[in-house]
Amino acid sequence: MEESFLPFRGIKNDLRGRLKCYKQDWTGGLRAGFRILAPTTYIFFASAIPVISFGEQLERDTDGVLTAVQALASTALCGIIHSIIGGQPLLILGVAEPTVIMVCMWTAILLFLLAILGACSIINRFTRLAGELFGLLIAMLFMQQAIKGLVDEFRKPERENPNLLEFQPSWRFANGMFALVLSFGLLLTALRSRKARSWRYGSRSLRGFIADYGVPLMVLVWTAVSYIPAGTIPKGIPRRLFSPNPWSPGAYENWTVMKDMLKVPMLYIFGAFIPATMIAVLYYFDQSVASQLAQQKEFNLRKPPSFHYDLLLLGFLTIVSGLIGIPPANGVIPQSPMHTKSLATLKHQLLKNRLVATARKCMHKIASLRQVYESMQEAYQQMQPLIYQEPSARGLKELKVSTIQMASNMGNINAPVDETVFDVEKEIDDLLPVEVKEQRLSNLLQATMVGACVAAMPFIKKIPTSVLWGYFAFMAIESLPGNQFWERILLLFTAPSRRYKVLEEYHATFVETVPFKTIAVFTIFQTAYLFACFGITWIPIAGVLFPLIIMLLVPVRQYILPKFFKGAHLQDLDAGEYEESPAVPFNQVTEGELVRSASFADEGEILDGMIKQSRGEIRRMCSLKVTSSTATPSKEFKSLQSPLFSDKVYSPRVNELRGEQSPGNVGRGPFSPRTNEARPSNLGKSG
Repeated sequence: MEESFLPFRGIKNDLRGRLKCYKQDWTGGLRAGFRILAPTTYIFFASAIPVISFGEQLERDTDGVLTAVQALASTALCGIIHSIIGGQPLLILGVAEPTVIMVCMWTAILLFLLAILGACSIINRFTRLAGELFGLLIAMLFMQQAIKGLVDEFRKPERENPNLLEFQPSWRFANGMFALVLSFGLLLTALRSRKARSWRYGSRSLRGFIADYGVPLMVLVWTAVSYIPAGTIPKGIPRRLFSPNPWSPGAYENWTVMKDMLKVPMLYIFGAFIPATMIAVLYYFDQSVASQLAQQKEFNLRKPPSFHYDLLLLGFLTIVSGLIGIPPANGVIPQSPMHTKSLATLKHQLLKNRLVATARKCMHKIASLRQVYESMQEAYQQMQPLIYQEPSARGLKELKVSTIQMASNMGNINAPVDETVFDVEKEIDDLLPVEVKEQRLSNLLQATMVGACVAAMPFIKKIPTSVLWGYFAFMAIESLPGNQFWERILLLFTAPSRRYKVLEEYHATFVETVPFKTIAVFTIFQTAYLFACFGITWIPIAGVLFPLIIMLLVPVRQYILPKFFKGAHLQDLDAGEYEESPAVPFNQVTEGELVRSASFADEGEILDGMIKQSRGEIRRMCSLKVTSSTATPSKEFKSLQSPLFSDKVYSPRVNELRGEQSPGNVGRGPFSPRTNEARPSNLGKSG
């Protein structure tokens, strides 16, 4: 994103870029057909369940003035508007803090000023240090809510009659134990279902169905399990969601709050500016970081961002919400990056099916390896129809390299090929680039489904609250893969004698280029800062200011950390977009350095193994079952070099840490993939 603080320039650039893509945003979603329902359903549950829980909390905090009905209505209304006229359709909106109408007015004015003056350009200064810390903080808050909810299952709810049978000590204990069964049951089965594509049992279509729809199905399954003891226990066990029906008396009294605007004293109108300042900072930060995390570079998005225009639209949505008496909505984490990940899985499946069909059609015609590759390349380009999109960073480059390698083994790239030589399903699955199905339909559908929950409230109230706590824990855990901060925390607890295992798998380059002591100090600093932010969230009033503490990391990272860490180490550990250099092409496919490959599908989620090259990480790469890189006789491909690592590229650090000498490493020092220079390993060192 271009840094510009000239008035209206950022909004103008956002509109110009997104309007070019607007038609394809809709046609792309429609072309996906029924497959679009998989990411839609997945993100609908991820969006609706936290909103329902937040609505219950609002009902308690506002004595019934605001309930889950208003929270769902706000999420649906703002989500539908944003999906239609918003800039970045990958961004998911959710309810924020409830605010009175005058605070909403001032907040909107401040958001307008921030958008017009280009304040979103500052988001370029948010490095991995701040973004991943905030993501992990949100995961901690979700897990905290899950734990707190389970503990409360053993207690008597507020404003309930303590003389009721279900609130007697023995039945409270029974309710709590049953809640543990339902929560952990949902958590474990939901996590397991996400990896269904790698299961040994079941047909491919069944495994794919479970991977796509398993999480919402588990919510329904464990809700059904909660009714098994019915008739033998008190009616209130297990506890279930509570919310008034939308047609209940008084459910819409606050929707006419705008008629009382003229009755507000002038002192209150100007006094509302103070809390509005804090709320505006909170909305600006949440919206910008959620949008940034939904558009991370590893997703290889092809369409332009829209930070400034979306912030302007958020101001209008805040006004609308205030006028009809519902809590405003803004960009939320982890739902936004979860939405992008689910659409990456969808795009992967669509591309794979198209290319597999193309390859098999060519093979039936006794085509050569060159013809198979050219046909797949043509089919791939046909699925990238917009010439004004940014060109794919990778395309089928890895497939081309592997085709060359296979041709060198066969001796001739024009030789006929069949599936005994070229395993179409596996190799295409391994080598497809990571891309996202960028469209608006899934966001519109999930927001509409959230709105339908208002009418379906009698059915939603049948879900046990303990199932919600299990789902909160699932969302916390689901947001961890790909977070380098979390991976470094795990590395700190890895025994020194076992660290070579990290190198045997896909790993970040900082593991090899940065001394372990530096990694530890940097991670401990980030962890201490994380706990400081987490502690602030416990303070009732100051809790909304924790974004300011995270924003403070921008000057800390830019001016203070370079005094304590070497620039090269910071570049590997925490490269910011504004200081990022182009990704270094890794020329590592040499004899003896390739080992057997693994498929993205082995993990169920293709995004779990994907990390950045250009920010101090390498991507989990896979290669064909070829161990030679001898040049092909074909002139067309003679000078091409491979830019990739395989899934388990040979690393000289592995044998070094084991105390063994590698046959392929005799007579040369350890090799650094980042600098292409011989240098000693830092992984086992303390400084």
